[in-house]
Amino acid sequence: MTLPDSMHARTLCTLFLLLGSFFASAASAQELPAGVRLGMSAGELQSALPGLERVARPQRLAGGLAGSWRAAPTRMAGLSFEPVFFFAGGQLRRVEWSASAAAEPDQGAAAFDSLVAWGRASFGPELGSNDPGSAYAAWVQGDWDVYVQRSSGDGRHAGLRLVYKARQLKDASQL
Repeated sequence: MTLPDSMHARTLCTLFLLLGSFFASAASAQELPAGVRLGMSAGELQSALPGLERVARPQRLAGGLAGSWRAAPTRMAGLSFEPVFFFAGGQLRRVEWSASAAAEPDQGAAAFDSLVAWGRASFGPELGSNDPGSAYAAWVQGDWDVYVQRSSGDGRHAGLRLVYKARQLKDASQL
């Protein structure tokens, strides 16, 4: 069946509008929230994101990082991601969105692929690795690193993380 030219044009326009709005919303979901930048203080973060909540039991990471603040969940790539803000030395050093994919039939594979496609479009080719039970893609962007990680493990703990973190360069004496 061949569509008349006017129907064909309307169908294409509708498709482009839908795709455009999908990609626009997907791209903005993975960016740092408006007004947030790595290196800011907790007070500056609270001013930029008034709805922040203190984390009851901050997650502690190497280098003195503590995930002490969180914001409302964000929907991206079809999953609900919770953002946590990590500080060290009084400065925001890491923003991590995490989502459970245990209930997903593909354990988050499609969401991971979507986030990797966003990363490629935003930052270029990734450094990546795939192992049984996990996948990882990373980009360097100026003074910070961005990575997406998917772990499927036994399925009950399947999840995804999208992380922005301050770049830490080390020379050979520190390894």
